[in-house]
Amino acid sequence: MEHRNLRTAVRVGMLPAGIAIALAPAMAGAQESTDTGATTLDRIEVTGSRIKRADIETSQPIFSLSREDISAQGLTSIGDVIQRISAGGSTLNSSYNNGGNGETRVSLRNLGSNRTLVLVNGKRWVGGTGLGGAVDLNSIPTAAVERIEVLKDGASTIYGSDAIAGVVNVILRQNFDGAEANAYLGQYDKGDGERQAYDFTLGSSGDRWHALLGVGYVQEDPVFAGDREISAVPFFGATPGTGNSSTSPAGRFGILGTNNGNAAPVRPDGTPGFLVATGTGAADWRPFGTSDSYNFAPENYLRTPQERTSLFASGSLDITDSVRFKVATTYNERESSQLLAAGPLVLGRSNPGSLSENIVISRNNVYNPYGSDLSYIQRRATETNGRLFRQDVDTFAFNGNLEGEFEAGKNLFSWEAGYLYGENNQKDTETGLFDVRALRNGLGPSFRDGNGVARCGTPGAEIAGCVPLNFLGANTLTKEMLEYASFTGINSSGYELKNYYANIGGELFPLQGGKAAFSFGAEHRSESGFDQPDPITASSNSTGNNRTATSGGYSVDEAYLELSLPLLADLPGAKLLELSAATRYSDYSTFGNTLNSKFGFKWKPIDDLLVRGNYSEGFRAPSIGELFSGVSDTFEQVADPCAGVVGGTAQRPPASCAGVPAYDQANSQIRTTVGGNTDLGPETSTSKTLGFVYSPSFVEGLGLALDWWNVEIDDAIFSQTAQEVLDRCYRANDASACALQTRASDGQISNLLVTSLNVGTYEVEGFDFNVAYQLPTTKFGKFGIDWDSTYLTKYYVDVNGDGEVTDDPVSGEGGNRVGEYRNRDNQWRIRSNLATNWSYGDYGLTANLRYYSSQTESCASLPVSSTQIPLLCSDPGRITAAGSRPENKIPSVTYTDVSGYVNVPWNARITLGINNIFDRDPPRSASTSANSYDPQYEVPGQFVYMRYSQKF
Repeated sequence: MEHRNLRTAVRVGMLPAGIAIALAPAMAGAQESTDTGATTLDRIEVTGSRIKRADIETSQPIFSLSREDISAQGLTSIGDVIQRISAGGSTLNSSYNNGGNGETRVSLRNLGSNRTLVLVNGKRWVGGTGLGGAVDLNSIPTAAVERIEVLKDGASTIYGSDAIAGVVNVILRQNFDGAEANAYLGQYDKGDGERQAYDFTLGSSGDRWHALLGVGYVQEDPVFAGDREISAVPFFGATPGTGNSSTSPAGRFGILGTNNGNAAPVRPDGTPGFLVATGTGAADWRPFGTSDSYNFAPENYLRTPQERTSLFASGSLDITDSVRFKVATTYNERESSQLLAAGPLVLGRSNPGSLSENIVISRNNVYNPYGSDLSYIQRRATETNGRLFRQDVDTFAFNGNLEGEFEAGKNLFSWEAGYLYGENNQKDTETGLFDVRALRNGLGPSFRDGNGVARCGTPGAEIAGCVPLNFLGANTLTKEMLEYASFTGINSSGYELKNYYANIGGELFPLQGGKAAFSFGAEHRSESGFDQPDPITASSNSTGNNRTATSGGYSVDEAYLELSLPLLADLPGAKLLELSAATRYSDYSTFGNTLNSKFGFKWKPIDDLLVRGNYSEGFRAPSIGELFSGVSDTFEQVADPCAGVVGGTAQRPPASCAGVPAYDQANSQIRTTVGGNTDLGPETSTSKTLGFVYSPSFVEGLGLALDWWNVEIDDAIFSQTAQEVLDRCYRANDASACALQTRASDGQISNLLVTSLNVGTYEVEGFDFNVAYQLPTTKFGKFGIDWDSTYLTKYYVDVNGDGEVTDDPVSGEGGNRVGEYRNRDNQWRIRSNLATNWSYGDYGLTANLRYYSSQTESCASLPVSSTQIPLLCSDPGRITAAGSRPENKIPSVTYTDVSGYVNVPWNARITLGINNIFDRDPPRSASTSANSYDPQYEVPGQFVYMRYSQKF
């Protein structure tokens, strides 16, 4: 039997996925025998298993990236690196401006970032401050990362909750001797989006100890939407002005009047419609027209800025020959921001059902010359220079443990016991928002005192501290007006993780194929979090998104057992046959207990072929946000099934509406209260994989892997829309949904409670394919390729638990979402990455290709006129059984990144690279919510960078 030591095992584990796969079979049974006859196994722990082994290949598919692979991508965020893997889906990153919070997450299989477990050094990482359970990858110091392992399979039996879609394990640098400094500088060819990164690492070791200390700094500057053609307008490709906002800097206003007997805005001369103020006199106005609409797009960030500072340290001390103490700690500070166009102030009857519905510009306001209340108010407060949202996030993690080995009989055992602590603390600062109470006072009656100074209220009843507001015209809000009516919101949030753990594992008894092995462990984990919004936001008086405070937590006690049974080895047709099994018991303080198990096998009929398969149960416990989120009000568009008339159209209510008066629903915006649900239970799942790894002995360095995978999720947690709650009540006769509404005596809905519920299902299926070939060394140097692809065949979602996944009333599409794009939700059929490398002495080149297949999107609900549909949609005349359903094809795109390096004599390396060297623009989307392309694609332009690495 060929022998290998631990150094070889680790080196293979750090190779690109395909190369590691190709070499792994040669690792089987790696061991050393001493002269005394004692056997010492050089074993490592592979992601997805707690059993330490010499053979790094398990029954589960694992993809890995070494530090060199990471560096070759020319990125400054480990989150951006992870989002590029072929198994990744849509989730937050730095290209999310509206709706982003500075976090970068990972969503394997596109099942959501809260269903992908993130580990650091094999241990659970602290969740982001969003309280949704997802991890912010930007909280992991990029400079500290040694390699990344991605388990493309469920692993709840080994790691517990959240590992439904898979596991990302980020391994930090530990055993480093010497000193190393790196400097990085890059920017887009347009001259913006500059990025800088600097880090320094120092490591040293003695006979019984090792210590490492590092520091890193990253600065990423913004790119503005107005500086790229595709994002400089709301709808790229349509007639200029399409999608512009009617809420403009000069504003549009109306007096309460009637039109055909219905309440409607009129102008001072009684004509229907809105006005634009052109001066300060009663006759200074004109009708509001389409040319007055406002292009808000250029003022937004296209790529958001960040600044990150990190410290990391690790150390170990051999207390005895078989017991050592290990410690690792990290600190990361992130400062990030998002910039939106100046806030639209929609007040009075222009915002029905809200707290601002009764605000008017009083006829007695000193700035209102028209002699009537302006009851319809829309104005863009550009004097604020936009709405800026800043985050300052501190992430701290500490992991200390004792570990050791001992022999019992002829069997070797290893153990560990430790404590992990992690916390996130975040302060958010928001500017460009207004206090509704100040707007009401400042737009109300006012007068000028004896000195000609405008005062709020009336003589003898002045409102102290109030400054009258002038909304009529652009740039009319003075500094004093802004200081009175606007506010700086200060929000704070935090997340805390405490984890006590202990594991033991080793050999049990001999089988024909080797010794059976086990791992057993127990842990106690507690997680808690809070979100404390600004008082104005918490009191629902902000013109931004109001919400109340959130606070809560849970604890869990868990135990697991994992077994490895090598049944056969070195037999005809069974060079290797190994079974594995694991089970995990979890007892949560929030919902009770759950038991999940897995079974796997490895079979090598011949030396060159490995067949593997796995069946795993999984679960996801509801997050703190889903359980304890505070309430907030929204005003969703709803068509009440029980209304006799909706929007002027008569309808026949279903029989389940008996007892509800069939009223006339004139207002489609219904007050909806959203919040957490403490009655939530866990999501449950089953994951299946089956595949093979082929490493032909007649082609040295070649490895091929193909794996089929399938994930099914039941009791999935979904936040229902107000419409879905009403439909479930009256069309599906769901009594629990009916209990979420309150109606007035005339039948109208006075409030609707919308919370998350365990009602959904998923079924996702596809194939992963990998080819890696490290060619033999030639006189021209060394060549290597690694081609990793994911092919999606099935993506079914039932969002309300009615068992129907076959219809989409808007798009008319079938139940399988593969190849169908929904706003910020990509369902690529194929994602593929091809990495090539060449090295010759002190020189090297890399070329990486990233392919995203085409998708289609519905144009049926675009907020544009019918005349724009042909401009935005590739198939505007598409007809289905559901009727006219226009559609747009989002074409495929391939990005090509190249880099080259040279090693210089003073022990340094200089790297130059260009990402997106062929300057491919992102494919245009008609339905995405901003910038006319999805944020998972690249910002337009070539990105040029340089890195200098110095070793001492």
